[in-house]
Amino acid sequence: MSTTAISPALPEPRLRRLYRQDVAKRVQEAFGLKNPNQLPTMSKIIINVGVGKQLENQKLKPEYRDTVVHTLATISGQKPIMLIAKKAVSNFKVREGAPSAFMVTLRRERMWNFLDRLINLAMPRIKDFRGVSDKTFDKQGNFAMGLTEQAVWPEINMAEFNHLHGMNINIVFTRSDPKKSRMVLAELGMPFVKPEPPQTKAAAKAS
Repeated sequence: MSTTAISPALPEPRLRRLYRQDVAKRVQEAFGLKNPNQLPTMSKIIINVGVGKQLENQKLKPEYRDTVVHTLATISGQKPIMLIAKKAVSNFKVREGAPSAFMVTLRRERMWNFLDRLINLAMPRIKDFRGVSDKTFDKQGNFAMGLTEQAVWPEINMAEFNHLHGMNINIVFTRSDPKKSRMVLAELGMPFVKPEPPQTKAAAKAS
């Protein structure tokens, strides 16, 4: 008889449970989707940090590289990969074969946990935050946003680093469009910018 211990199943991510039990039903009713297989599904989240502007003689400073790698590994739980420039970009003084970015692709539990922490931990720490724009969806319903610095993540101790850097975050959907994806993210807690009341718009035009 085997004595190997069976590890307990990890708890379902909170936002995935919310989507499965509540949000999916609302989206299905709102868009008249007869088949659950027509529901929009979040498939992956891609986090990208460009480093092209930090190159010196086509080489990346070790301390800047270490900062970016540490940030991405800490907030995602995965080791990032380095992307190499496939073409020369004269405006950024980047040659073919030089480092261009570091990237992490999250799926399944890590994807849902990252989104939860982004919405409920990182965004509230953004100074003078008034919401994210809902104008950055593409035709397939994929959503793109950016953070200007890594200090908004509570697990990042900026006292340990001398370099600030931002990041691009892309949330990828399948079977979706901008309206469906926006509703899914809004129902999950994404703080989109609220539209101005009609009186405010009229007053702005009058002035």
